[in-house]
Amino acid sequence: MRTLIIGGSVFLGRAIAEEALRRGHEVTTFNRGRSGTDLPGAEAIRGDRGVTEDLKRLADGREWDAVIDVCGFVPRIVGESVRALNGRAATYAFISSISACAGWPGAVDESTPRFECAPDAGPEDGDYGTLKAGCERAVEQGFDGNALIIEPGLILGPHENVGRLPWWLTRIARGGQVLAPDDPDMAMQLIDARDIAAFTLTQAEAGVNDRFFTSGVQGNITYGDWLAECRAVTGSDAEFVWVKDRFLLDRKVEPWTELPLWAPEIPELTGAWLPSSAKAHAAGLRCRPVTETVRDTWAWLRDIPVEERSFGRHGIDPGKEARILAEWAQR
Repeated sequence: MRTLIIGGSVFLGRAIAEEALRRGHEVTTFNRGRSGTDLPGAEAIRGDRGVTEDLKRLADGREWDAVIDVCGFVPRIVGESVRALNGRAATYAFISSISACAGWPGAVDESTPRFECAPDAGPEDGDYGTLKAGCERAVEQGFDGNALIIEPGLILGPHENVGRLPWWLTRIARGGQVLAPDDPDMAMQLIDARDIAAFTLTQAEAGVNDRFFTSGVQGNITYGDWLAECRAVTGSDAEFVWVKDRFLLDRKVEPWTELPLWAPEIPELTGAWLPSSAKAHAAGLRCRPVTETVRDTWAWLRDIPVEERSFGRHGIDPGKEARILAEWAQR
């Protein structure tokens, strides 16, 4: 196949490009060249998807079997890409997000209504999830071929640029007492970017016109086992101190970010691990064990100096962590 990837140099986009090359695709990537490095074997075209002339130059005289759009966040801009590439490919695959569902977090699936958002909305017209819903409509309403919508949940894996698993691995590798949130038996639902990449390409190869949640297997690991695996692969002596949700919330610990993937029983996060990817699994989605994801992420991360690792907003300040641990010990 001839495959165009809009993005293709970081995290999920990189995983898709790597898998496409492994399958023998003729791969073209289109990006600004600012966020990551080009993969050997792929044709790299520099350009900004928000610039009409760059899109015209990309489409001029070229055709592909599939376009995979990994970095669309604003409906108006996604719509421009769709118009520029209409007739240049049989399938347009758009990487959206489970956040486009009005019922998330909660027990949602592909039939759950999406947020209301126009296909030509601008960046000021909503938050991340709302705009992703508009991007989906821009593809479904604007592309004349197959529209494949992939809606991931929580994604982990090597080259993660969000900082969730990299922060936990780095913190646990440092050792000592580690603040852990509430319940080690909390069941999670995690998926490796490489598994989403393989599923997306298989559907694109088949010319599928559909939408799929790709959130992994419900309950595929517990929070305790996940952190224990981080300790095992790093060879750390870390001691986990499990602190109750209410104690953490009372001390203004930010769920999901200060302790990455911590989802206490609050309205904003209740049901975070309940989405169903049954449809995707029935269509061939296969998920590797989370332990393999943790191991491979550490193998990638440990070669990066600690001071050069990127965690975004994720991770609790060491001083704040120490204060809470001391208060918990004295309760």
